Amino acid sequence: MEAKNFDLNTLKINRSEEKQPFYRNKKAIIAIMAILVVIIILFLLINPFTSTIEVKGTSVTKISHSQTSAILTANGYVVAQRKAAVASKGMGRLVFLGVVEGDEVKKDQIIARLEDIDIKAQLEQAEANLKLNQADLKEAENNYQRQKNLFAVGSTTKSDLDASEARLLRVQAGIDVAKAMVKNAEVSLENTLIRAPFNGKVLSKNADVGEVVAPLAGSIGSRGAVVTIADMTSLEVEVDVSESNLQKVIINQECEISLDAYPNVKYPGFVSKIVPTADRSKATVQVKIGFRKYDEKVLPEMSAKVIFLSTQQNTKTETEQPMLVIPTSAVFSKQNKNYVYKIESNVAVVKEVTTGRVSGSYTEVLSGLNEGDIVIETVTNKISDGSKLKVL
Repeated sequence: MEAKNFDLNTLKINRSEEKQPFYRNKKAIIAIMAILVVIIILFLLINPFTSTIEVKGTSVTKISHSQTSAILTANGYVVAQRKAAVASKGMGRLVFLGVVEGDEVKKDQIIARLEDIDIKAQLEQAEANLKLNQADLKEAENNYQRQKNLFAVGSTTKSDLDASEARLLRVQAGIDVAKAMVKNAEVSLENTLIRAPFNGKVLSKNADVGEVVAPLAGSIGSRGAVVTIADMTSLEVEVDVSESNLQKVIINQECEISLDAYPNVKYPGFVSKIVPTADRSKATVQVKIGFRKYDEKVLPEMSAKVIFLSTQQNTKTETEQPMLVIPTSAVFSKQNKNYVYKIESNVAVVKEVTTGRVSGSYTEVLSGLNEGDIVIETVTNKISDGSKLKVL
């Protein structure tokens, strides 16, 4: 049989062609570990979940020079401390109105007049009655003198003398009554004239010619005040200050006033009065701010912003160019140059800036930043260029 003649020596394993196990190859293991280390480092660098630095951002803003030393800010309104709704003392139809809104008026100037035909008729009647009594006075005086002379020579009786004297006294009393009636009619005529109580400017016109004017406007369709005027030299700003901040306010404290209508115009002011009562519902106290000087731009009822200053400053009533500022803590120096960290997409970006004056806690920025840019308010050693930020 052929199977029996098969050479078993040909059946052997070739050990030289067997490969060594992978895990026994030291060079391969070292290479794999190196690759893993590189992958971990890259993962840590580009991992979006890498820890961020919490910072507080602040906006680059423009403020006036006085705002750098402000200790308190309040909003209020310009109010005329001397203001009047001018009405008539009598009741009647308005036949003349000589002013409109914005007109200047002087004290005792006639600004309106009521219908006065009936009052003039009463005055003429009173004057005529006075003349009649004055005519009777001449006759009564002559009669009394004649009776007195006759009584002296015994040609008349005592009763006739007394009667002539009584008539004289009645005529004299009648003259006094007639004079009073004339005075009353003159006062009534004067009450038809509406005069300005002080120098000022007309703020509003409340009635028109043809309307009925009454002192209290009690009847339907009647008007009370004819015009409203204000003394433009008595303008002040009234603001409400929180009770918790009231200790920061003192009498004659220097202030800076700006109007919402003209925000770049600054007016010097001072604390003229602290009203000695509080508003229970708002927990505030009213403070009145006087102007040291102002111009025709300032009008009653304008919205105003008041800055209470920590030190006395000479603010000017002129257009003041505000300065671009950032907190001083946001600036750091390196190699005689100033830098800030600008926040862009929650990443810190180093920006070189040129700085100017340092006033209080603010530093003026001359170049390198624009209004509205956001920078890190306080720079620390943890922050560097490219740091990921969590802006508070």
